Amino acid sequence: MLTIDARGDACPIPVVKTLKALGALAGPGSVETLVDNEIAVQNLTRMGEGKGCTVTSERLGEKEWRVTVAASAALAVSDVEAESATCEVPTPGAPSAAAPAARKVVVAITSECMGTGDDVLGRKLMGSFVYSLTQLDELPATVLLYNGGAHLSCEGSAALEDLRGLAASGVEVLTCGTCLDHYGIADRLAVGEVTNMYVIAQRLTGASLVVRP
Repeated sequence: MLTIDARGDACPIPVVKTLKALGALAGPGSVETLVDNEIAVQNLTRMGEGKGCTVTSERLGEKEWRVTVAASAALAVSDVEAESATCEVPTPGAPSAAAPAARKVVVAITSECMGTGDDVLGRKLMGSFVYSLTQLDELPATVLLYNGGAHLSCEGSAALEDLRGLAASGVEVLTCGTCLDHYGIADRLAVGEVTNMYVIAQRLTGASLVVRP
């Protein structure tokens, strides 16, 4: 078993370190990663399960967790990266209405407001924009929410129900975990999944079109 100490590492470093350790295994084996926040536990669990590995986690202290990812066969790092770059995670049981593979549209929302000038107007415009996404014939494949945009997927957001509608239609809704922690709103996330900068970078670089309202 390989042990990785990722305590104190910011997102997405724990995931990157664990991926590299999995790639270093010559055959079946396990990677044990120590982290200091629940967001990292969720990201590691999602990554491991997405690669077909068995994942277990254990809380060791107030701010310490151990996540064990067990692979049943050797897994090259390049294979992991290639699979991660193309793998989509639709809402279980929901019909897929996301954009076809030939055209992968990613919407990147970085603020509660659309445009600059008046924030009250900007929030109204952003709410209208998210609603308009639900009415498009071609839905985006992914909606990324980071920095101030992380507020939109939390309880109390005027855009919450429309984001839930997008998720129910198969659109991947991902919110930056570091951003949720920074604003102290991680416990208020109400739609989609928590993600990390590694995945955000993959979605942006793998998109055929990135829309930034």
